[in-house]
Amino acid sequence: MKIRNALVATTALCAASAVSAADLEVTHWWTSGGEAAAVAEFAKAFNAIEGNNWVDGAIAGGGGTARPVIVSRIIGGDPMHATQLNHGRQAEELVEAGLMLDLTDIAEEGGWRDIVHPVSLLDSCTLDGKIYCVPVNIHSWQWIWLSHKAYEDAGVDVPTNWDEFVAAAPALEAAGKVPLAMGQQSWQSSGAFGVLNVAIGGVDLWKQVNVDKNAEAAASPEMAEVFQAAADARLLSAGSNVSDWNQATAMVINGEAGGQIMGDWAQGEFAVAEKVAGEDYSCLPGLGVNEIISTAGDAFYFPKQDDPEIEAAQKELAKLLLSKEVQVNFNLKKGSLPVRGDVDLAAANDCMKKGLEILAAGNIMPSGDQVLSPDTQGQIEDLMVEFWNDTSITAEDAQARYADIIANAD
Repeated sequence: MKIRNALVATTALCAASAVSAADLEVTHWWTSGGEAAAVAEFAKAFNAIEGNNWVDGAIAGGGGTARPVIVSRIIGGDPMHATQLNHGRQAEELVEAGLMLDLTDIAEEGGWRDIVHPVSLLDSCTLDGKIYCVPVNIHSWQWIWLSHKAYEDAGVDVPTNWDEFVAAAPALEAAGKVPLAMGQQSWQSSGAFGVLNVAIGGVDLWKQVNVDKNAEAAASPEMAEVFQAAADARLLSAGSNVSDWNQATAMVINGEAGGQIMGDWAQGEFAVAEKVAGEDYSCLPGLGVNEIISTAGDAFYFPKQDDPEIEAAQKELAKLLLSKEVQVNFNLKKGSLPVRGDVDLAAANDCMKKGLEILAAGNIMPSGDQVLSPDTQGQIEDLMVEFWNDTSITAEDAQARYADIIANAD
């Protein structure tokens, strides 16, 4: 979406509806049980400062539903005071249009470049040397979550890698289980494909395609193996008739499905259900094949307001989001990793500890949000949801269309 200069000129300094100085409307798409519990930690910390009031603006339906609403409000002259987005290129044009608050002064004062790890997260908030967002967590797509109950009922061992997962599928089906839980939203099928890409094709191939925009790599025999794995996964998820990601997670929690390829935010749902990592469920980073963490995640941006008191409150919230206590309390409930490397996470469960070990070892990669434009991501999501739901589309046909998207990617 391109923002016209004329619109920018008339809306850049428009204020939201009148509120008192410390009332901040905060929009986000965290509405599942685990997500709501996590964002409540932000609200609690902000409200604990006398006179402050977090005005919750949750938007149901996930990021794909929320982001257009958020962007429309900002460019339409009705900006919220703070909003969740993913750190990366989603807000690039809004920043270029001068619609986002510059946080460089408090970032330098707080030494953010020294405490945010990996620093690439802060780089994703930076444009022309100025910082416009606060990274709050590290979320990685590179996981599969496995139900111990489902495999026990099927009489087979819990898999330790993708090949074992595929091999165990017939036993699950015979026991009336869905091997792979998958929601119907486009970002879910696209995300699962990305995980298969890294696990089956390897990190180098992923980077050639997503970072270098190499269409020949996207059309290669190595990528054909990834598409065949996605075609296999499509069959394994055929009985998963749910829409939202957390509904698919619930199938794993309840032992109705063997596993789910989903980011580590799924941990929040297991926590709300009082399930114990290593006992009730297992987690395999990189599908047990290629252990790596993608440094995706969430960040908060602060649309400009024509009110110095509101701006002061915005910066107060921005600083609070990176404080040690808030980082710990939020991420333990969210299932994500903190962006600060100097916090105590002794209470982390087994899965979070796996993620922390991988992060500490430096086995990290950028996320699609950081290397692909929203337009390119949207095209890939559209292709993947069509491929996942229409078995008449062959792996070869899907790969050819994918390579064309990469050839024209920005």
